[in-house]
Amino acid sequence: MNTLTIHSPLATETAQPRHDSSTDSPYATAAQTQALLRSGAQYRRKRMDAADMISTDEAAALAGATRVTVNAWIKAGRCIGVAHLRRGFKLPRWQFEPAIWPVLQPLAKALGTSDGWQLLSFLESPATALDGQTPRAALEQGATPERILALATAEAH
Repeated sequence: MNTLTIHSPLATETAQPRHDSSTDSPYATAAQTQALLRSGAQYRRKRMDAADMISTDEAAALAGATRVTVNAWIKAGRCIGVAHLRRGFKLPRWQFEPAIWPVLQPLAKALGTSDGWQLLSFLESPATALDGQTPRAALEQGATPERILALATAEAH
């Protein structure tokens, strides 16, 4: 039985299992794939509209830098920026906190990515190794950067 359960925070539906026993394929149906893509797009829109997300201009003012510098930081993985539906990026304000900021560039290196969604997902996803805490919460509550970087390295391999 092929059942695809969507675990997106915005998903309100579970794709239905196939009832055609003549094609016992392990692959999702087109309808299941479309449902998953829709829930992912909804989640991204909702996350970008969240109160903790700021523009590159706001981030530049917060960091005492220019918008050009912030864009370079995003490209290098020094800070988290997710492509906005319009032009530019949205950035989580909390990344500029002293507990998080110094960890971002080594974290991007440990994960092998500068993609904002991947970095954001890692930091905001509960981890069994952190007793269900997110890496972000663990850092804010005093976990060592080395512990979080070790977790990122293990996840990347």
